Amino acid sequence: MTDGYYTSGEFARKARVTIRTIRFYDRQGILKPSKVSEAGYRLYTDEDFGRLQKILSLKYLGFSLEEIMALTINDDREDMANSLKLQKELIRKRIRHLQMMEQTLEDTSRLVGDSGEMDWNSILNLIHITNMEHAVVDQYKTSVNINARIELHRRFSHNPVPWFSWIVSRIPFGEMDTILEVGCGSGQLWKEIPPEELEKKEIHVTDVSSGMVEDAAELLRKSGRGSLIFETEDCQNLSYESGSFDGVLANHVLFYVKNLPKALEEIRRVLKPGGVFYCSTYGREHMKEITSLVQEFDSRITLSEVALYELFGLENGEGMLKETFGRVEKILYDDYLLVDEAEPLLDYILSCHGNQSEFLSKRQLEFKRFLQRKIRDKRALRITKMAGMFVCRP
Repeated sequence: MTDGYYTSGEFARKARVTIRTIRFYDRQGILKPSKVSEAGYRLYTDEDFGRLQKILSLKYLGFSLEEIMALTINDDREDMANSLKLQKELIRKRIRHLQMMEQTLEDTSRLVGDSGEMDWNSILNLIHITNMEHAVVDQYKTSVNINARIELHRRFSHNPVPWFSWIVSRIPFGEMDTILEVGCGSGQLWKEIPPEELEKKEIHVTDVSSGMVEDAAELLRKSGRGSLIFETEDCQNLSYESGSFDGVLANHVLFYVKNLPKALEEIRRVLKPGGVFYCSTYGREHMKEITSLVQEFDSRITLSEVALYELFGLENGEGMLKETFGRVEKILYDDYLLVDEAEPLLDYILSCHGNQSEFLSKRQLEFKRFLQRKIRDKRALRITKMAGMFVCRP
């Protein structure tokens, strides 16, 4: 080891893997060297061992190279504690799925043994559970992506009142006994309200993704908010009786809904007479500087396959809502970001819904240096925020 760096051969020997393995991960863009010497030697650091340990663990757990790439693409920000936490979470979810598969196999074998015939409903159920295994990465990645976006706003927003605190301040929770949240995400909203205030109410925290609901439940129960009711629900087809809730919340959700008119009708149906629907969204100018940055680096990058504000935004949302609700009020949130660090910005960009991973996976360090130069030139990047909330009454 020289000046804190290992050659490929030293790195492979220390990690007890073949140099061929190290070169393979380098070619795939999963584990790039921290430095390339003037002589062309590929050099690695002790931090790279943490990333290699994570890659080897995920490989041992049976994840594909594509899945490993998805879970390690922004590892430059992760320390060993975060890496180990991620691996434990993935193992826990995989164990749960394997137990479900084992139980289904036992049930199917018993039925075949008792009747001598195949129970095709059980076989189809087994196939369904097996396919659920592939959703583990997507579910966890979704939660990680949301947290990356929340973290950028939390750390670099100019408004001293954070977004979730602002939402809570605008909603009269004290006047509502029954509340439904659709599209709960990671559940961050409910951390803004003291646990003792939540215990007095019936609050259903829901999302269409069962993995997201699990993550929200784990986060909120650890913070003493176990009185909340966690359920998997599709807002286009809610299971609740009509007139069940004093208030319904949808924080940055409606632009993801396939059939928005149907979802709005369902939300109105489950509201009590005099109930209120609160929904937030973005505007056309939201985070526009980030889009400009990535396209300056590579014009092929698109951070979102669809402009979400066109589906449901501050500019067109009021008209959409008025087709279902009689009175709609728009309230704007005044804020902007001043970002002076590259890594949180990189995490945010990698968390978006576009094609950025395709073009950045093997150029991550190059892109990070690009962001660092931009920040150094301006001392900090000012990024526009355009967000707000609609308050809707029947």
